[in-house]
Amino acid sequence: MLSAIRLISEAAELAARRHNGMARKGRGNEPYINHLAEVANLLAVVTDGVDAELVAAGWLHDTIEDTETTREELARRFGTRVASLVVECTDDMSLPQPVRRQKQIEDAPHKSTDAKLIKTADKISNIGARIVPHPSADERGDLADYAAWADRVVAGCRGINPRLDRIFDDTVARAKAALADTGG
Repeated sequence: MLSAIRLISEAAELAARRHNGMARKGRGNEPYINHLAEVANLLAVVTDGVDAELVAAGWLHDTIEDTETTREELARRFGTRVASLVVECTDDMSLPQPVRRQKQIEDAPHKSTDAKLIKTADKISNIGARIVPHPSADERGDLADYAAWADRVVAGCRGINPRLDRIFDDTVARAKAALADTGG
């Protein structure tokens, strides 16, 4: 098994390579790797860095969903726990978005403790990326829609880590403040 530092470092490197050239929504098409770094860092911060496998899974949580990466490859390189967490956080991209969204709401309460932490950190990062200065009407609509849906998903993930719950609540409050600010 890899040391904690190597596990996280190699997960970050694989995530960067597999998501190379991808951009995320919001924040002016910043590199997608910024999202993965933010999720992994949130997990490290709220758990005081005691779980390298959780942080590695944070780096890798979108690799199966968004790239050609397989569960088997992740298990071989990072262990079965990391691979299982990534699989648990992976959406079935063959389903239409409304179905995937509803499935996340329904499945959230039944996820493992660690997958709930990853899901919450993911939603924090995604809401935060949608809070932009002087949003267009489309950006405002996307933020309102995403934040409302994320709140429903995270409702099934709460109670595990009070710090992460507070960060989520603060992020939703920032989103609501951004939506209430009409710039005038």
